Amino acid sequence: MAIVGEAFLSASIEVLLDRIVSGDVLRLIQGKKLEAVLLNKLKPTLMSVKAVLDDGENKQITNPNVKSWTDELKNAVYDAEDLLDEISTEALSNKIESEYQTTPMKQVSSFFSSFNPFKDGMQSKLEEVLRRLDYLLNQTQILGLKENYKGEKAFQRTPATSLVDESDVYGRDDEKKEIMKLLDPQNLSENQIAVIPIVGMGGLGKTTLAQLIYNDPRVDKWFDRKAWVCVSEEFDAFKVTKTILEEMKCSFDGNQNLNQLQLKLKEQLSGKKYLIILDDVWNKNYFHWKELASPFTSGAKNSKIIVTTRDENVAAIMRNVPTYHLDVLSDDDCWKLFAKHAFDGSSPTRHPDLMAIGEAIVKRCGGLPLAAKALGGLLRCQPDIGEWNKILHSNFWDIPNDATNILPALTLSYHYLFSHLKRCFAYCSIFPKDYEFEKGRTYSIMDG
Repeated sequence: MAIVGEAFLSASIEVLLDRIVSGDVLRLIQGKKLEAVLLNKLKPTLMSVKAVLDDGENKQITNPNVKSWTDELKNAVYDAEDLLDEISTEALSNKIESEYQTTPMKQVSSFFSSFNPFKDGMQSKLEEVLRRLDYLLNQTQILGLKENYKGEKAFQRTPATSLVDESDVYGRDDEKKEIMKLLDPQNLSENQIAVIPIVGMGGLGKTTLAQLIYNDPRVDKWFDRKAWVCVSEEFDAFKVTKTILEEMKCSFDGNQNLNQLQLKLKEQLSGKKYLIILDDVWNKNYFHWKELASPFTSGAKNSKIIVTTRDENVAAIMRNVPTYHLDVLSDDDCWKLFAKHAFDGSSPTRHPDLMAIGEAIVKRCGGLPLAAKALGGLLRCQPDIGEWNKILHSNFWDIPNDATNILPALTLSYHYLFSHLKRCFAYCSIFPKDYEFEKGRTYSIMDG
């Protein structure tokens, strides 16, 4: 479970930076038992490592050399944590020596001090940790790791297009009917433009539902214009506006700015009824949304915008009609999707042993079509019962991310967690499935 290891890494560096300036460390420096120069060097070294860590965590998914680098960094950081634990122990020992001045206590303290394994070895351990971190920093240029990386994530999912294989979709007929009713011209809206959010967790099929709607023949009869835009993580009004114009076959040169593009889009939409799909939206900035939406008001009444997102806050910012919450698939529909990919078109009844295991695997999918499709593809043309049992009895997250499309589709959720929440994520992962957490006890352990 590499993702869990990486969750600890970034959070561990944050904790180390805090501990370096803690009272324990400062007391040892003041007592001249630890070289201040070395510890002063440790903090900027860790900060330099942290600056390239985001890029390293992204690229290690697809680059085995970067994966090795992050593994080495993890070991070095954990050794640094162990060293600071030793420092805390030494500081506590010194505090006891200074606070208790009775003769018996002095004798006991002197006894333990003479056998203290930390005092003589801490300096060399700190030097070794710094040497390893310096070496790893020198490797960042060779590996092409960038500081404070904000660019495209290495495992960001491929932008979804409007195309869909309807034979690969199960259990969404009712949901499609409900959304199509909202688009029907006979369903008059109070708003000039209705913004309809489809909300659900990653892998639930929000994009697939939007594709089914977009490709329905009735849409071309009901709307004069339509456009599909995969917005994804980076909400760029210029790029989205440009894509909408391209979808509407509007010609323009590449030298126009946002204002010129929006004027062009306003002209294209003026008096026309349109449908725009904004897929995979993450933006929670209300003003960014209003900037993008300014040309939309020129369209004819009953124009529609469908937004797919995982985030209720995104939906709240954009919507002017109630949010449509997408539910999981039934076990029966999930099984049909799994079986189509796992049995290579043949009837599952021809493989009764595999069918029984497959049905149990599908229950673990929790109604997520992406999970069913990915696991079915993983077991495709795999007649070995042992292999199917391995999947059944393994943790869902243990499936290699290069063998399925689950992790690339869901990792954005993980990367939007703050550092301390990544550590909480990793902590929770050590408990067995269906473990019942005691909220108070979990809080106290995390705080400690």
